[in-house]
Amino acid sequence: MLRSISTAPSLRAVNQKARFILPQTIRQSSRRGYSSNASSKSSSGQALGWIAGLAIAGGAGYWYYNGQSFALKEMSDGKQNSIFTPTFKDYQAVYNEIAKRLEEKDDYDDGSYGPVLVRLAWHASGTYDKETGTGGSNGATMRFAPESDHGANAGLKAARDFMEPIKEKFPWITYSDLWTLGGICAFQEMQGPVIPWRPGRRDREVAACTPDGRLPDASKEQKHLRAIFGRMGFDDREIVALSGAHALGRCHTDRSGFDGPWTFSPTVLTNDYYKLLMEEKWQYKKWNGPKQFEDVKTKSLMMLPTDMVLVKDKEFRKHVERYAKDNETFFKEFREVIVKLFELGVPFQSKEEDRMSFKPVNA
Repeated sequence: MLRSISTAPSLRAVNQKARFILPQTIRQSSRRGYSSNASSKSSSGQALGWIAGLAIAGGAGYWYYNGQSFALKEMSDGKQNSIFTPTFKDYQAVYNEIAKRLEEKDDYDDGSYGPVLVRLAWHASGTYDKETGTGGSNGATMRFAPESDHGANAGLKAARDFMEPIKEKFPWITYSDLWTLGGICAFQEMQGPVIPWRPGRRDREVAACTPDGRLPDASKEQKHLRAIFGRMGFDDREIVALSGAHALGRCHTDRSGFDGPWTFSPTVLTNDYYKLLMEEKWQYKKWNGPKQFEDVKTKSLMMLPTDMVLVKDKEFRKHVERYAKDNETFFKEFREVIVKLFELGVPFQSKEEDRMSFKPVNA
């Protein structure tokens, strides 16, 4: 059964010079969206009326989201109100800011926040259930507990915090669009393929949080993978293509319990993940942690049980072999499946041909 979802506009004051004493319901609705409390429809609607009245009377500047990637701007200089419709240029500016921040902030694993931005976008999108139409990137419900506290999302506060200054600079973009655009930017800035993207996601409230257990459990095998990804509408080929994101980043004992990187270049997206699966010899890691594998040669790389089933299962393996042989084939099919993942369950008003392709900045 679908849970009740509040779709009231999210208000965000951006004129710091405005000085109003707002009723309590307005103050609550005007808080930054990154909170664990949800407003009711009635209070949000009432707040919108108050805010609009006060802004018109006082000439203050405000943005709000109407679910169509448009923003109403009340001009602080007394000029007539105008509707702001973001264009490709505006979204490229957001992309550029993310890329700039990725370049400047190197105080994360292996010198890059890129892999954790990928994980944020992936986990925000990978909760989709095609039978109920719930979950997916449309909502950014990981802003709230309990979803932010799910075990699979451990450590993602670092990614959400990384994105906050960008949200503050571009308050008109929804968290849902921002997080997925962050994933696109991270892939591309880590030398991956150019991946088309389009806006149109709406932020939702805490009532829309998905139950725990919708993301893959790395300790399981092929039956589990097919159940989790099948719930989203992915077939075997797409499961293997999506797994290629494991070329990036590493596991942490204080998060998933597992430890180590999958590849020797965890901040560069290539088909090395598949090559290593096929070409290296793997053995069980002897340690006090959960079951995982290590490469025999250097013992510095790791694979998870869900990785190893990709070469054990004959249907999965044939796609691993294809990607290991040809990076371009991997990039082409990876691009397609990431577009699908990030768009699952999103009620776009735009068409597929309206997708945007952004120019990489540092790659």
